[in-house]
Amino acid sequence: MEKFALVTGASGGIGSAITKKLLEEGYHIYLHFHSNKKAIDQFIHSMSEHDRERIIPIQSDLSVQTGVENLVAEIPTKIDLVVLNSGSSFYGLLTDMTDLDIERMVQLNITSPFLIAQKLVPKMVRNQKGNIVVISSIWGIKGASCEVLYSMVKGGQNSFVKALSKEVAPSNIRVNAIAPGAIATNMLSQFSEEDLTDLKNEIPLGRIGKPEEIAEAVAFLSSDKASYITGQILVVDGGWI
Repeated sequence: MEKFALVTGASGGIGSAITKKLLEEGYHIYLHFHSNKKAIDQFIHSMSEHDRERIIPIQSDLSVQTGVENLVAEIPTKIDLVVLNSGSSFYGLLTDMTDLDIERMVQLNITSPFLIAQKLVPKMVRNQKGNIVVISSIWGIKGASCEVLYSMVKGGQNSFVKALSKEVAPSNIRVNAIAPGAIATNMLSQFSEEDLTDLKNEIPLGRIGKPEEIAEAVAFLSSDKASYITGQILVVDGGWI
């Protein structure tokens, strides 16, 4: 039987790694992206013909109110797995953020994930099966200076996971989150080599994580191997926190 997954924010390092892993697991993928069409086109082109046939790209801006409606309109099939990976950070003081910065980040990280779940969960309920995996952050647990709003919305995602998991468990739908630590993606590009060396020294495993390691965690949580795991925040950070 065919399996369908939605991966939001698929043009980034973690999103593309998750997509590759889910293709290996046999999923058809609705591949969501916002503006980086070039990265999506390159990613699809790099796949085998068999994999390309199982990828359906969807462009939508989830940082605005119409984004979820546009996204869901492009998904006619049942969904077995939703990976909520879209997100952006803002590095700076609380007082540096504009009202528009705040509005778009809350929409992207809180309102849109909530609405996506609201629209797609009924299909899972009808099938009496489904998985939702949210890509959160360790800062949603610990909090980070100069990333106050990011920490706040990621903490909100963690609470969303804990609450929704209880609501949909009777329908055999599991909801979990992964809280990555420092992962080798563009989000670390603002740091100097010296900063990255200092960061590695803070991490007990002594290195930056790989996007593929987050993808493996997604594959585990969405598999039958994790059939009794729901409502959990799995920290993948090399022992950092």
